Parts: sequence; structure tokens; C-alpha cells
Amino acid sequence: MIEYLFSSPLFFLVWAVSLLIAITIHEAAHAFAADRLGDPTPRAQGRLTLNPLAHLDPLGTIMMLMFRFGWGKPVQYDPYNLKNPTTDGAIISLAGPASNLILAFIISLIIRLFPGTNLISIFFPVIALNVGLAIFNLVPVHPLDGAKIVAGLLPRDLSFEWQDFSAKYGTFILLLLILPVTGSSPIISLISPITEGLVRLLLP
Repeated sequence: MIEYLFSSPLFFLVWAVSLLIAITIHEAAHAFAADRLGDPTPRAQGRLTLNPLAHLDPLGTIMMLMFRFGWGKPVQYDPYNLKNPTTDGAIISLAGPASNLILAFIISLIIRLFPGTNLISIFFPVIALNVGLAIFNLVPVHPLDGAKIVAGLLPRDLSFEWQDFSAKYGTFILLLLILPVTGSSPIISLISPITEGLVRLLLP
């Protein structure tokens, strides 16, 4: 994305702002979910806000702009403050991707309500990045949200085993999926058809 900074500054600005929106919505949703489920940690850390500065990780943002892969500042929560730590943890994790998909759907409705305008060219990056961020985070590999969502769906014993396995090997597996070992990133090859299909479905 950074390659467009000088060749097409407006294009770069639109995509950069769309990226800020996607990350902010994602992390803020995690924080609001944790707060509603009884954990004051995100509130104490100032994460119950839509201010992008509270949710951006400097290195993660730079990585996203340069390599189209990065991360926001993870929302921390204390499972001991939750009534059902595994289930509630899954809900908190799901809140991030769900918020991205909901925002993409709302913007899609706005575009359809005003056909014949330039809204589609303005909001396409917002839809594409929110859908992409949501689907990426639903991959069930630690530390992505999908790993905790799977833990919340499994029976108790299997859930503990899954969480232990994810904590030990998840990051290593994720790196293998991200690195273009065979010429292209396996995880991009996996999620691209889903992401592109959803974006086509949302756009008029």
C-alpha cells in the first residue's frame, strides 16, 4: 500500500483511512464486549473508545501499510473477571470480526440506497478491508480470534486441550501460513476466495 503514497496520494489516503476504521472498529468491539461481560480491564486501559490512537499498534500499522499484513493493539481482558471464561472469551473474540462484517454490511446498504453516486468508489476500501480483516481473524490459529472462538465451541476437555495446543504452536503455525514459502502466502490463498466472494456479494 505504501507504494501509492507518492504515485497516487489520494488513493493511499483513502485506503489508509479505511484501514484505521477497520482496526479501530475491530479492537473497540473486543473492548466493549469484555466490558459488557464484566471485565473492567479494557475500561481501565482506555480502550472503550473509537479513537484510533487507543487501538493502533505503531509497528503493526507500519507493517500493514508496507506489506498489507499487520495488527492493532490487542485488547487485554482478565478471564477471572468473566462468569464463563471460555465461552465469554469466545464472545469477546467474535465481537471483533463480527463488528467488521456488520460495518461492511451497513455501508453496503448505504451504497444501495444511493445508486448512481460515487459512493461505491469512496467506500469500496472500507468494505474490502473490513471483510478482509474479519475473515483473516476467523482463521482458527492462535493468536487470531478464531482460535478462541473454536475453544468456546468445543466441549470442556477438548477446549482445554485445544487452548494448550494453540498457545504452544499457534504462533509458529501462523508464521508458516503467512510466509510465502511456495511463492504465495498459504493463508492468503485460503481466505482470498471467501473475502472476494463476500465483497462481490456486498457491492451492488
